Amino acid sequence: MYPTARILALFVGLSTVSAFAQADLTEAFLPMFAPLPSEVASPTNELTEAKINLGRLLYFENRISKGGKMSCNSCHMLAKYGTDNLPFSPGHEGKLGGRSSPSVYNAALHVAQFWDGRAPSVEEQAKGPVLNPVEMGAPSEEFVIKVLKSMPDYVESFRAAFPGETDPVNYNNFGKAVGAFERKLLTPSKWDVYLKGDKAALSAEEKKGFSIFVKTGCVTCHNGVGVGGMMYQKLGLLKAWPELTDNGRSDFTKSDSEKFFFKVPSLRNITETGPYLHDGSVKTLEDMVKRMAEYQLGKTLSDEEVASIVIFLNSLKGDLPTDYIKAPKLPESTADTPKA
Repeated sequence: MYPTARILALFVGLSTVSAFAQADLTEAFLPMFAPLPSEVASPTNELTEAKINLGRLLYFENRISKGGKMSCNSCHMLAKYGTDNLPFSPGHEGKLGGRSSPSVYNAALHVAQFWDGRAPSVEEQAKGPVLNPVEMGAPSEEFVIKVLKSMPDYVESFRAAFPGETDPVNYNNFGKAVGAFERKLLTPSKWDVYLKGDKAALSAEEKKGFSIFVKTGCVTCHNGVGVGGMMYQKLGLLKAWPELTDNGRSDFTKSDSEKFFFKVPSLRNITETGPYLHDGSVKTLEDMVKRMAEYQLGKTLSDEEVASIVIFLNSLKGDLPTDYIKAPKLPESTADTPKA
């Protein structure tokens, strides 16, 4: 719980506070954040080496898609910070999806998956795009399992990942394996070093940017381990967002009270994952910061303040786990491997 006086001070304007007091206040907000863990544990999906290795194979597997050309990595490119940097991703026939593909890095930390939160975990999220007719286009769960069972190496890998199960090659286990792999897709940065107590990890410019980030009120939604990703918020909270046609979370929940609500994005690696918003309509991070201040917080930022916040956001860019994400050699197809 954060003292009410601190939150009130945030909104009455920290610009009136002395530089010394403002620095103290900025430090006071640090407990709202936490450094990344080494993995995101799950009470229902134990992370074993065999399961993670299988999940890596399945993440890069394109033969389970219609036409055999699409994999998870097609839209969530691990070498490009888990996205494809397009407003909408093309599916197996080149048709575009209805929302921007968010990054898979650090996603296992989030309150839920997808922009509307319709999947409660990365395990459940992994099963959706494979069967989506626009995205990977697999005709059914049964087709996916038939493809995987046609290759002895996959059958062996499923048995190793899910020992003791009579029929381990099933669609729920597909999701668990991919989810296990994604639960270690984490990108620690200098921000984490700073949060662990090394105050020299951030430059003076980055600390100033964080101070303005706090003063503006960005921490209201962008907090926690992911610097976001832990709540839903209305797009256009204080000022109606122009030309907004996507109903957001209400299409899933069927609740009018959640119209125009979306999951708050994580700001980790935000400098690498544009364009921004659910529809990729905002091209630059500077524009995104300025618009968020205006429409979500009712504030007008100067170009200097925007630039300073972006300097801080750069400190959230983490290192890619290059060895962990290296594309594996996939099992060879057999004569009876089906094609959709």
